[in-house]
Amino acid sequence: MSALLNVRDLARQYQVTGDRGEKRWLHAVDGVNFTLDAGRTLGVVGESGCGKSTTAKLVLGLLPATRGRITFAGETVSATRDAQWRALRRRMQMVHQDPLAALDRRLTVGEQVVEPLVIHDLVGGAQARREKALALFDAVGLRAAMFERYPHELSGGQRQRVVLARALVLNPQLVVCDEPISALDVSVAAQVINLLQDLQQRFGMGYLFISHDLKVVRQIADEVAVMYLGRIVEQGAPDDLFHTPAHPYTEALVSAVPTVGRRDRQRIVLKGDPPNPVDRPAGCAFHPRCPRATAVCRSETPPLRRVADGRLAACHLVPAVSSQSVAA
Repeated sequence: MSALLNVRDLARQYQVTGDRGEKRWLHAVDGVNFTLDAGRTLGVVGESGCGKSTTAKLVLGLLPATRGRITFAGETVSATRDAQWRALRRRMQMVHQDPLAALDRRLTVGEQVVEPLVIHDLVGGAQARREKALALFDAVGLRAAMFERYPHELSGGQRQRVVLARALVLNPQLVVCDEPISALDVSVAAQVINLLQDLQQRFGMGYLFISHDLKVVRQIADEVAVMYLGRIVEQGAPDDLFHTPAHPYTEALVSAVPTVGRRDRQRIVLKGDPPNPVDRPAGCAFHPRCPRATAVCRSETPPLRRVADGRLAACHLVPAVSSQSVAA
């Protein structure tokens, strides 16, 4: 059985102007590879600016890729905005970080859940569309009385449930969740995470889940990819990554997660800021901040390879079971 989503050597570059007016290239995403099966969740974590959201937009065909290939359910994804793109986008939906910004304040939330059915000319007449939208309201835990309300009349958690209902109304196979709980308080965020899991079990969707919160990713993801400066540096099962991180960057991220009863754990504070993606360091991009960097880290870029316990890591310090990179 083929994967629902297959991403190979994905890259996105932007041309920028330097201080002296020269043209340079910013590498937002550089050689990303992963697969995602139906009914499973791939969590993507990393610092701000590492390329998580750009990867999400590339996967959905909202941005054209500089190079690489994306296939969804066996079909190639592009950003050409033609009939094929429109048909694929109906099966690939996105849940945004800020639900209020994602909703039109001039329309009732019910109208906005029905709207995708109108755009794609689905589910017969107006009454049938309304009934389908109301069924989705019930599925995400919203009362039918909220159908005629406007976004500003709902709480943050209720607005996020509306965004979920709007994404699900087209019966998508893939849902990209870009920081879907960062604007919510802890209790509401927990409710939304539980709802996402329940909906996945009910409808069998694949999730690409982007977040800064490693505890949330550990709860919801079947596999986790750690990104740094546009590249995946480690990928594997959540328990493996968070119990025994292989890459020094993953180790630093995990050390910053508050843990009850673990006062003996020492937090790793990285020196400096992530390098400018326009001026990528030679060798491993993490070596200027890595406390264990060696000469080879400064001169050779480590490929993402499979290591002894089955996970993937891009680090010269981690023994690989094969010299062949994942991209190969």
